[in-house]
Formats: sequence, C-alpha cells, structure tokens
Amino acid sequence: MIEYWWHIALLAIVFWAAKVCIYRTQTKLLVVNGANQDEEDANKVIIPSTNVSTEETVFDLKKPDKRIPVSVNFHFTRKCNYECGFCFHTAKTSHITPLEDAKRGLKKMADLGMKKLNLSGGEPFLYWKYVGEICKYCKDVLKLESVSIVSNGSLIKERFFKLYGQYLDILAISVDSFDEETNIKIGRGTGQHTAKLLTISDWCSSHNVKFKLNTVVNRYNHAEDFGQIISSLNPTRWKCFQVLSVDTENTGHNSLRNCAEFLISDEEFENFCTRHAHLSCFVPESNFMMKSSYIILDEKMRFLNKGDVYKESESILDVDVEQALIETDWEPDVFVKRGGVYDWTVDKPACGDDPALQW
Repeated sequence: MIEYWWHIALLAIVFWAAKVCIYRTQTKLLVVNGANQDEEDANKVIIPSTNVSTEETVFDLKKPDKRIPVSVNFHFTRKCNYECGFCFHTAKTSHITPLEDAKRGLKKMADLGMKKLNLSGGEPFLYWKYVGEICKYCKDVLKLESVSIVSNGSLIKERFFKLYGQYLDILAISVDSFDEETNIKIGRGTGQHTAKLLTISDWCSSHNVKFKLNTVVNRYNHAEDFGQIISSLNPTRWKCFQVLSVDTENTGHNSLRNCAEFLISDEEFENFCTRHAHLSCFVPESNFMMKSSYIILDEKMRFLNKGDVYKESESILDVDVEQALIETDWEPDVFVKRGGVYDWTVDKPACGDDPALQW
C-alpha cells in the first residue's frame, strides 16, 4: 500500500515539473506568425524572447491603462542615397526638425519612460553631425540606456566613431543580399554595398559599439543562404523582416514606391527562417509582428501608424506625448511578444558563440 502511494506521489511530482517546464518554454519562445497558433505549428521557427521583466517595463502597474514608450524609433529624415524598391519610409519631404526642437521632443519621451532610442531614416548618415549630437544628448543628458542607429552603411566614416562612438550602443547595417546583382535589383546601391561591411564591423569592435545586421526578406533574396557569411561577420543580432506593404509609402496611388514585385508569402518567409534558425543571433519578424509593435516618430516628431491603416498623430512638439500616443496603433503586448525589450546595454556573445543566447 505504501509503495502504491509512493508511485502516485512520484507521478504527481513528474506531472508538476512537466507543467513548469512547458510554461517556462512557452514564455520564452514565440512562433514567427504570432501568438495564436496550435501546438503543431509551434514546431516551426521560433524567436527567443527577452529575459527582462517586460510587464513592468511597458506598463505602469500603478496605472494599468498607461502605456510607457520604452523603445522609440525616430525616423528624423526621409532622404536617402539608395532607392530600395520596398522602402516603407520614402522621401516624401526633405523636412528635418531643428536639433534643439528634436532634443525637446526627445526629453518629453524620456520623461514618460523612454529607455532606448533608435535613429533611422531615410539614411541617417546624410546628416552625421546631427545624428552624433542626438546620440550625445541622449546619453549625456537624458541618460538613456541605449542609443542605436540603422544605416545602409555607405556613408559611414571612422571619423564618426572617433567623435561620437562613445555615445552609441548599437549600429545596425541593412544588408539584403551578398550577391551584388541582387542588391542592384533591390535598389541598394550600384554593386559595392557589401564591400564595406567588414570595415564597419571592425570599427564597431574598435570603438565598443555593437554591430547588428538588418535584412528585408523579399522576392529577390528569400531563397538565398546567408548563414556562412553572417557567421563570419559575427553580428550581435541579425534581424530579418518579412517585406511589408505600407499604404501611402510603398503601395497605393500616392506612394513613391510599389513593393508588389518584392512581396513574398508567409510560407516563403518561414522557409527562409527555417534555413537560418540555427544562428543564435537570428531574430525573424513576420508582418504580423511588425505592423503594430513599433513606436515610430517621423521627421516632424509625429507618431505614425504603419499597420493596416496609415495615420499621423499630432506632433509631440505641440501636444502632450500621452495624448499623441493614444492616436497610434501601437500594441504593447505585440511589442513584448516580438522580444522588443531585451538586454540592450550588456555585452553579449556574437553570432554563433552562444546557442543559449536569449533576446
């Protein structure tokens, strides 16, 4: 009889332990196509998520309805020296917010809880001194945890690192192919785009800046195998986006681009992800994850909706940030699910060095 109850107790312990393991796994892993997928689909490509307490970071627990803009993307210019056919932030204007006004707007964001700022465009290094001064202000005055820049890399010079490298945490370079003919088809330069990647990687290493890569997976590169070269470049993070259609930007009557020829199916994106899932730095984002998980400030410091419906808020230079944020389609839960909050300041192993790396 004692032996019988002992077996029952042992089975209960095993069952409890299994439930704990399953729960922990589910909280750390996320399927590319979103959260509402059955167990069979969960065997597809997965995204390692954050090990940071995201609930406390994104929501004010004292005011459950208050959303905190932890991570902000400031697309301060629309001008670019490349002509990528799928671009979703096109050169509809040459406006740039004056530096002091930009600082005032960013301080309002920091006062509300912004911890990370990502500077993008257009091409930020068309205005490298402006970018550098924003980086310096955000680190020296606002004391942000992380400042990053997304660039096509073509205009970056080592002088920038010498003057402003100490204020930059992450530099992300867009690379959509290692075949220059493919890059030309996409509109990314004239055949020399990848030649500078290794040099930029070395500069980042020398100046203690994390080197990151971004890739837009599209019709011309979805069958390409990036694995070997990505490993040799050793980025801290390699983020891969499914090409996204955005009304008024790359689709519709008033758009400057037409992304139709670049679009791929969800299955084609999943195949690309499966091919590269062995890389620890690999972070894929499907259209589902991209549409409403980013806070985007445009060149006039307005929040943009880039989901199913394009919309501009009033400028945070003119109205309260919380009021303007309400006008957006930003969904904090989707931001959390895609791993939007991660350890963005502590040094991490490079790609392939640590298979247990959590983002």
